[in-house]
Amino acid sequence: MANIQNPVSVLNLAPVRKGQDAKGAVDSMVRLAQDVEKMGYTRYWIAEHHNTPTLVSSATSILIKHTLEHTDSIRVGSGGIMLPNHAPLVVAEQFGTMATIYPDRLDLGLGRAPGTDMLTASALRRTSKNDSVYAFPDDVQELLKYFGPAEVQDYVKAHPGLGTNIPIYILGSSTDSAYLAAKLGLPYVFASHFAPRYMEEAISIYRSRFQPSEYLDKPYMMVCLNVIAAETDEEAAVEETTMQQFFLNVVRGTQQPLSPPVDNMDELWNPHEKEAALSMSSVTLLGSKDSVREQLTRFQEKYNVDEIMAVSYIYDEEKQKRSYEIFKEVVDGK
Repeated sequence: MANIQNPVSVLNLAPVRKGQDAKGAVDSMVRLAQDVEKMGYTRYWIAEHHNTPTLVSSATSILIKHTLEHTDSIRVGSGGIMLPNHAPLVVAEQFGTMATIYPDRLDLGLGRAPGTDMLTASALRRTSKNDSVYAFPDDVQELLKYFGPAEVQDYVKAHPGLGTNIPIYILGSSTDSAYLAAKLGLPYVFASHFAPRYMEEAISIYRSRFQPSEYLDKPYMMVCLNVIAAETDEEAAVEETTMQQFFLNVVRGTQQPLSPPVDNMDELWNPHEKEAALSMSSVTLLGSKDSVREQLTRFQEKYNVDEIMAVSYIYDEEKQKRSYEIFKEVVDGK
């Protein structure tokens, strides 16, 4: 039987709920961090998105600092910092400063996409050329150096940052980053919560090509997936319509806040939109505790990943909290 008692963590895109303003969304993000810390989740990561009025996760490092300030022990990190938008030295200084204030509580997940549309990406970009995506492998190496010991540094150093050894995770939604994570001997996190198509291939590439490093002696595979757990399968199916509306937004390119559940999604989407939205959210653990346990067991029998990071797009904050409680109970064998 598959081992489902691996570490579990949380990813938050920091969505704005219907009827909420940006400050309310930040407050919700902090409350969830405090709740899942009490439940025993391993880490709490915050995403990076730009020019998206329905998400407040644009200044990720500031949100991480704010979350660290209002929690005690849970690891807090980025899921991720999108490196095309940032000079590695600035990232090293920001995270090095946070690691100095909050030692051994910080993770740095790094992505190669800009986390926005191309026009916004141009406004964020460090150079006039569209080449910062291709610099990703070099930027990762640069960050590893900045956080390393004094003897590996060049003239330009991160103060604070030097010697902090902040753990770096490579994020991916295709197979590209699997090769890089394997080559550098770093932990790898796959974004199955919105891009499940290449998950199986990416896991296989990462594990088969992994080269032991000073950071890891064997592969460490994390998968991010959607979790909507409730007291019954029927209740979870109702709550799922909030996530379906979220992905319908993505498909349509519309900007609706995180919305309450609806009775019938077929009144909102056409067959083409439904197919596209459901394909993005196909890796979802959904239902009662027994159903989620069965689905997680099947998932782990097939993929046996080292850690699962859960995203729960649930409108009602108490129901979202309960979903994370149920999922943790499943993992803890309760």
